[in-house]
Amino acid sequence: MRAAGQETRRARPLQERLLAWFRAHKADLPWRRTQDPYAIWVSEIMLQQTQVATVIPYYARFLKTFPTVKALAAASDHQLLKLWQGLGYYRRAMNLRAAAREVVAKHGGRVPDNPQTFASLPGIGRYTCAAVQSIAFGRRLAILDGNAIRVFTRWFAIAKDVTRGAVQRELWHIAESLIAKTPSSGHIGARYAAPLQEAGWHGHPTLGGRAVSFLATRTATHRRVAVPPSSRARTATQRRVAVPPLPANHPGDWNQAIMELGREVCTPRSPRCPACPVRTLCLSRRRGIQDRLPVKRKKKPVPHIEVGAGIVWRRGRVLLCKRRADAMLGGLWEFPGGKRRRGETLPACIRRELREECDLGVTVGERLVDVTHTYSHLKVTLRCYHCRADPGRVRLIGCDDARWVRPNEIAQYPLPTADVRILEALGAGRARRRMRNTRSPSAPR
Repeated sequence: MRAAGQETRRARPLQERLLAWFRAHKADLPWRRTQDPYAIWVSEIMLQQTQVATVIPYYARFLKTFPTVKALAAASDHQLLKLWQGLGYYRRAMNLRAAAREVVAKHGGRVPDNPQTFASLPGIGRYTCAAVQSIAFGRRLAILDGNAIRVFTRWFAIAKDVTRGAVQRELWHIAESLIAKTPSSGHIGARYAAPLQEAGWHGHPTLGGRAVSFLATRTATHRRVAVPPSSRARTATQRRVAVPPLPANHPGDWNQAIMELGREVCTPRSPRCPACPVRTLCLSRRRGIQDRLPVKRKKKPVPHIEVGAGIVWRRGRVLLCKRRADAMLGGLWEFPGGKRRRGETLPACIRRELREECDLGVTVGERLVDVTHTYSHLKVTLRCYHCRADPGRVRLIGCDDARWVRPNEIAQYPLPTADVRILEALGAGRARRRMRNTRSPSAPR
């Protein structure tokens, strides 16, 4: 049997390999050029369920407009939502401002460097807290996002439904064991001992694998560990191995390296295994099942609803309504309308919705455009019609505000993505009419 020290010297530590790869190949992203905790916080909120390429221009504009926590805390709904327009998940922006106001009120405008304090702020969950605190302050906190889940399930060939709570807890335990200074004995990772030994991972007290591969550094601590017997095991039931701690200044880099590996190499489809710096230690690659992991239950079909929307005209202006603050897309402005009922015609739907939303009668004219937009949980098709407003004042029944706006001023308001497309169609239609030097009798004014 080889001595543990010989095994330690022979194996190239996975952690060092991954960190070296990350530092050599990491993307040059704007939030990686700063140590400002506020800027890092903003980037992490924007990156939630949003691609990096999409976030970059929003991040730059946001920090130019709100360069400090105090500046963000003073932002109006209109200013904040207009700047966030198109990034989606608008509740993130409102929670970010609410958290900024709390930081100003309770912490003098300084982002808390205490994880418990930071986690108590609005919109801060376990992942966001760990990401910001590890990157900005060097706190030893593990992250688990979609990228990390994919990496861990492939490294350890975990062929279980990752949407299940029990599996999520296992993955969090694995993430924590990889970033912990001293892995605890008896960890859930021990159940992976035999299959990891199959891949050549030896002696890790919690992951059943090559401790030196994940956690080895030049400084080592020693402990006695138990590895369950296995016909495939290449080690004795008990052996003394080196279990060194993670370098103290690496938790932020480690977390970012895991995410970068998942985003750039260990991708959802067709992972680029030849480019992976730790491919020789990946159990799913050894078994040829990396393309089948992670396992997820099939998603339920996304419901599809039809909405009637009115471009309501009065004396050359268009009616915009502000969505209720507590509703989906709360605080944004829209062309009024709502869900079509079964058996209801679209003109009847629009007339009913205008009465229910702002007690306004309308005459429905020609259709302008159909716009389909898919949210995370819902697919919506908006059927948009020109309408002429009847006499009478607008009453705020189903909306927080309503305004008559000149067509060339509508773009100044924060709009949902679908309504931006309606506005584009409206502008294109008006341009065509100007070219014909005529006014359509079916487009009421």
